[in-house]
Amino acid sequence: MRLINVRIILKILSTILLIESAIFILCLPVVFIYGEKTLPFLGSAGLTLIPAVLFFFLSRRCEVSKASTRDGYIAVAVSWIMLTVMGTLPYLLGGSIPSFINAFFESSSGFTTTGSSIVADVEAMPFSILFYRSLTHWIGGIGIIVLVIIVLPSLRVTGYHLFSLESSLEEKIHPRTNAIGIRVLFIYMALTIAEIILLSLGDMNIFDSICHSFSTVATGCFSTRNTGIAGFSSYTQYIVMIFMFLAGTSQLVYYYMLKLNFKKVKQNDELWFYTAVVLIAGAIATFILIARTNKSIEESFREGFFQVISFITCTGFSSTDYLLWPVTGIILLFILMFAGGSTGSTSGGIKMARHLIVLKNIKNVFVKLNHPKAISMIKLNGKVVPENTSISILSFVALYLFIFLLGTLFLAADGSDMLTSASASATCLAGIGHGFGSIGPMSTFAGMPGVSKVFLSLLMIVGRLEIMTFFALFTKTFWKI
Repeated sequence: MRLINVRIILKILSTILLIESAIFILCLPVVFIYGEKTLPFLGSAGLTLIPAVLFFFLSRRCEVSKASTRDGYIAVAVSWIMLTVMGTLPYLLGGSIPSFINAFFESSSGFTTTGSSIVADVEAMPFSILFYRSLTHWIGGIGIIVLVIIVLPSLRVTGYHLFSLESSLEEKIHPRTNAIGIRVLFIYMALTIAEIILLSLGDMNIFDSICHSFSTVATGCFSTRNTGIAGFSSYTQYIVMIFMFLAGTSQLVYYYMLKLNFKKVKQNDELWFYTAVVLIAGAIATFILIARTNKSIEESFREGFFQVISFITCTGFSSTDYLLWPVTGIILLFILMFAGGSTGSTSGGIKMARHLIVLKNIKNVFVKLNHPKAISMIKLNGKVVPENTSISILSFVALYLFIFLLGTLFLAADGSDMLTSASASATCLAGIGHGFGSIGPMSTFAGMPGVSKVFLSLLMIVGRLEIMTFFALFTKTFWKI
């Protein structure tokens, strides 16, 4: 029995590289409109096509449908790394980011929809590069949805099959992934087009509207302005706020709405928990700003909810310099860095469903303390959560926090102060974008040491691979036949 099927992995990589070549070509209209250089994108497309064609011919006779779980894990991990590496080409060939480490960081941040950046003056960059940066968010976002809804459930990763296959989707995903994939893409595009239209009705031009919509719907925060969303009107900030919330909502909710299955929407415990957390945290932030600052009620409401939604959904946009907030507000935002949006959305972090399962487990502990013989079951969306799924989710949360602490120590050892180290580790693992200390909303990661940038880039990818998918590759049982 073969340990891994290299040809299947090469075929998947070939497809990924072909898609990436197409991404580079999609930037050419912007190049022509603004009269900029074609080399960064034509050259990138050509260099990416070479391994794509080579991998295609080496794997043309194999069928991806025969891939094993082991092949799936390896293909997913290698695909994201290769996507990121080749994504550095436009930055390097165009000279907008001449350093490979910085370009790798920017590419990682783009495709993982993190939004952290090493670029201090984005307004000095060519329009085509700004468009490309936002496009990497958008492409990475749809890739993450496909990964979470289709790939990870089939690999039985940390209970994801529970959240996506607990319904009528179960019989649809395995035989015909194309059907659900097309519907998800339709929903994703509909949200993007809707935001572009609404933003263009405000003080954004069409270019800014497209770029910011690409970022928002993918829960990333690459902007075309140095001041980000803070430089735009209140109307624009409200539109972005609404779409950040929508982007943090599971695509499965939209899928059920599209199918007019409102019963499933109503039964979605994660949706209501996610909404409740946003409302409660937003209300607390608003109260803090009203009580401790001179801001008006409307401004406190807008700033409070904007930052809260941005942190919970791991989008990263900021409408103000929240480092100037009262300490209690800053602490609230730091805690929210570990929240995450809904499962099956483009947001990162631990995710609301996992938090809900943890809380239900804690509740069960107290029930059994008072009633040792009681048989209590954990339910989600009206269905019982298997014990092994519950354990895997608790293990995920523990591993997530351990990686955060390890990352904090590593960055501190590399020269960053403790606040910057902790927030950088948290923001890159969750894919938020900005943090605290020297990487606040008005700063960049440019000043961090090169080793730290590489480490944070890998942390972004590990976070996007849902941690378990990556660490499974390093276990003994994974490599046993």
